[in-house]
Parts: sequence; C-alpha cells; structure tokens
Amino acid sequence: MTTAYPLTRHRHSDELLAIGAQGAVSVATFLRDTAALARLLPATSHIVNLCADRYRFTVGLGAALLRRQITLLPASDNAATLSSLREEFADAVALHDRAVPASGMPGLAYPDQFDETIDAIEMPMIAAEQPAIILFTSGSTGHPVPHGKSWGSLVLSAIAAGRALEIGDLAHAAIIATVPQQHSYGFESTVMLPLQHGLALHHGRPFYPADIAAAIAAAPRPRVLVTSPVHLRALLGDKVSLPPLDLVISATAPLARDLAIEAERAFAARLHEIYGCSEAGQLATRRTAQRDEWRSMDGIALRQAAGETFASGPTIAGEIALGDVIELVGERQFRLHGRNADLVNIGGRRTSLAHLNYHLNSIDGVEDGIFVMPDDTDDGTARLIALVVAPRLTAEAIMTALRTRIDPVFLPRPLRLLDALPRNAVGKITREAALRAARAGSNRFS
Repeated sequence: MTTAYPLTRHRHSDELLAIGAQGAVSVATFLRDTAALARLLPATSHIVNLCADRYRFTVGLGAALLRRQITLLPASDNAATLSSLREEFADAVALHDRAVPASGMPGLAYPDQFDETIDAIEMPMIAAEQPAIILFTSGSTGHPVPHGKSWGSLVLSAIAAGRALEIGDLAHAAIIATVPQQHSYGFESTVMLPLQHGLALHHGRPFYPADIAAAIAAAPRPRVLVTSPVHLRALLGDKVSLPPLDLVISATAPLARDLAIEAERAFAARLHEIYGCSEAGQLATRRTAQRDEWRSMDGIALRQAAGETFASGPTIAGEIALGDVIELVGERQFRLHGRNADLVNIGGRRTSLAHLNYHLNSIDGVEDGIFVMPDDTDDGTARLIALVVAPRLTAEAIMTALRTRIDPVFLPRPLRLLDALPRNAVGKITREAALRAARAGSNRFS
C-alpha cells in the first residue's frame, strides 16, 4: 500500500494559511490557487520556482506536486546559474513573479489573478515516494551540487522539526522570515514547517530592522521569527523597538551564546538553533542560550568511523558524511567544533576558523567579520586574512583586541576593513567570494 501525505495539515478550510500581500489567505483559497496554477503550468518535468513572494512560491510548489513535476531550487537566480541549470534540465521552465535574468530559460509569470470559477477542492494527498524538489548548494567552490528530496522525506523532516521546536505549543502561529525559501533552511522552516503544522506563513522577506519589526507587529500571535545570526546581529544592533515573539529560530552559521541570550531578552521568547545541511536536511536543535550541546531530531542516528561522522534516518536517502568536526557526548547529544575544512594549522598550532570568527565578532564595535585561509603562498607559509565590518573602529584597535583573545600565530595579515561582507541571501560566504573581497578590499592594516 502506497503511503501518502497531505499537502497541508490545517484542519479546516477557513483556517489562516498565509498572510499574503493583500491580507489573510485561507486554506480554501490556497487550495484553489494551487489547482488553478497547476492548470497553467506547461507540460514539463521540472519547474524552477523563482517566486520571491513566499505565498506565491508555496502555491507554485503545490501546483508542481499536483502535476508530478519536480521543483528545482538553485542557490542563485542569476543568469549564469540558470543557464547552467538549463544545460542539465533542458525542459525546465522558470515560474517567477518578477523579471527573470536573460538566461534563455523559458518562463511563466505568476498570474495576477486566477480563475475564480474553480470550485473548492479536497486536500491533495501526495505519495511519499514522489520526487518533490532538487536543491542546489553552492558549496565552498560555488559549483552547484544537486540534492533530491522526496515528498515523504520533506514531510517527516518537518514533523520531526516541529517536535524538536515544540511547535505544538504555538498553534496557528504566524511565521515571519528574513531568509529566502529557495534554500534548504528557508524551505524547510518557512514553507514545510507551516504546511505540516497548521501554521501561517508570511508572504514577504523583510530585510531592514524597521521592516522586520513592522512585519512582526502586524502578525497575529503567537509569532515565530525564522532568521540567521547575521540578520539577528543587525536587528539587535539597531535602535528599532522590537515587538515580542513566541519563538526565534536561527540557522546557517554558528550562533554565539551571548547573542542568543540578548535575542531571548529582546524578544521575550525562547530561541532555538537548527543544525543541518542541504544533503541531509535538518538534523538537530539546541536552546543556544542555555546549552552548548545539540540534540538530534527524532529518527536521526549519528555514527563515527575513520574520523568522520555519518548521519542516517527516515528523512535521509542512505547515509550522509557530515563535513563538521563532531564530538558525540550521548546517544543523541553532541558538540560541534567547526567544519573539517575550517581547521587550520599554523606553526604546529591548531584551531578552527569558527573559533577565530567567534572571538573576532565578540569585539565591541565589530558588526561582522570572518577569518579566511588564503591559497598557499609561494614560500609555503600560511597567513590568515580577516575581513571586518567595523565603521567605528580602526584596524589597529581590532588587532589590539584580537591579541588579548587569540594566539598570536593566528593574528591576521592582512586585516581588511570593508563596508559589508559578501554574504549570500542566507548569510553565508563562499571561500571564493571571501578571497575576491580580500583582494579588492581596502588593506588598512598589514
């Protein structure tokens, strides 16, 4: 017997499913919009969902599922990425709600209005084994790598995440997010989580602190903010008045405990951090303000062999080798010690870039900053580079503060002050982007 899961788990057709650009959107309206869009989708195997509006994106996902089409989610929507995608998926069509880069890929504009004569439809049931999406991670080199997910794996992951985050205590909560839905974390936490727990997703992606605060204030309680450390730091550093929340979710980069404590105090809400990767999905959570250890989600098993950690479970296809240094401290508890690729050895002394980044960003006045290990030098000597955003500080002041925090062998040469770091939409920085910024940035201390 084939297992199938509903498109949403909202219990009644008149429940709030989304806060759209034009106001409240019920489950019934969502299902009608999904059915109407499914009729308009071309006869193809793959849909590239580029919709910036989160509600429209979710309708596009549902419509593609109804047509048994696979949704492609590239790491970027620039012309080069889409052209490369078209080489691998020749029949792909881009669903969009704004101009699409000139990539040669056929496009379908999300309609301004649907056929209103469509009758109410019953809740669609999607086979668990049906291929649903393919995520494309940029990786450290920027080269796209595909990761396919079935509908069943997405649903089971969302259910497990809801348990870990105690979403059951926040019935009908509104989800406001600063991260895009085309990336793994944003997709799972702002689309799948509300669909599979009867929550309401917010259509937008506010960027500036005042806009984020306004979106939170306009939403009914309970309210959940899905964000990242870089967005949290900017939000808490602004003078804007912050409305109360009921839950804050963070991912994409390690979150410092002091920032988590500050966030819980500012929003009067608990903050949970999610650990995972595009290959394996969501794996673990922690209440960062209270503990360092992570707890794996239901069904996730970790094992170690030959210096590597492997994850498996019902939400993972096979077994995935994780790219992090992990210390198992219990059956379901573990500590993270940074990425394997982030470990550095200089003069016989070892540390991680995550450790160095933590101390750099703990300096009062540093708004953002990272350490970068450059390519090997001609003489084989490693010299770390630091990229820093600190408008009120001199490079000399930052170096003085670093000397009290880290071993002198890891002090950066050079330290470059920038107006902004080259972060992507989810706040990450590829190695290539960091090295480009290091070459182009102002060298104000060497």
